[in-house]
Amino acid sequence: MKKISIVIADDQMLTREGLRTILDLEDDLEVIGVARNGQEVCEMVDTLQPDLVLLDIRMPVMDGISALKRIKQNHPDVFILILTTFIETDYIVEGLANGASGYMLKDMDADKMIASIRDTVSGQFVLPAAVAAKLAARMNRFNEEYEQWQRSTLEQIKLTDREEELAHLIIKGLNNREIADALHIAEGTARNYISNLYSKLEVVDRAQAIVRLQSII
Repeated sequence: MKKISIVIADDQMLTREGLRTILDLEDDLEVIGVARNGQEVCEMVDTLQPDLVLLDIRMPVMDGISALKRIKQNHPDVFILILTTFIETDYIVEGLANGASGYMLKDMDADKMIASIRDTVSGQFVLPAAVAAKLAARMNRFNEEYEQWQRSTLEQIKLTDREEELAHLIIKGLNNREIADALHIAEGTARNYISNLYSKLEVVDRAQAIVRLQSII
C-alpha cells in the first residue's frame, strides 16, 4: 500500500515534531520532511513532491499564505491543509481562494487530525465546525453589506415618467413590438428606450431588468 507522503511546515519545533510523531505511527502516513518557514517548505515541496502539506499560517521568512500561493502555482496537485491555532476569517477566505484543501486546528484530537488528512487526499474538503461557523458568519455579513449597498444604489435610481411607463410594460413581460404599440412609438425607438433604461439600471438583459425594476417600483 502506497503511503501518503506529508511535509509539515511550522515554526514551532514542538509542533513539528509532535505532529511527525503522531502521523508516523499510522501505517498509511509518512512524514518525509519538516520545514521551519514558508521558504523552506516551498523548496522542500520542489524536491520531495509530497502528496500533502500541513502548512502553518504565521511563519518567518515567508508566511503560510505566500507559501500556499507558490506551492499551488508550481505543484497544483499537492494537497494543502492550513494548520493553525487561531481562526481569522481573512486567513480562511484567502487560504481557500488560493487553493487550500481545508483547515486543520492544531488542538484537534489526533484521530480527527489523521482522518482529516485521509479525507483530504481522497478529494474531500476539510473544514472543522469552528472554522465553518466563522466562514458562515463572514458570508452573512457580506450578504448584509451587499444588500445594504444594493438598496442604497436602487434608492439613487430615479426614473422619469416615460421610464416608469416603460418599466411597467417590461415587468408585464411585453416584447419590444408590444411595448412600441403600447407607447405608440416605432419599434426602433422602443429598443432605444429599453437600451437606455438597461444602462441606467446597470443590467444587461430583460431578466436582470425585471428583477431590479421590481425592487424600485
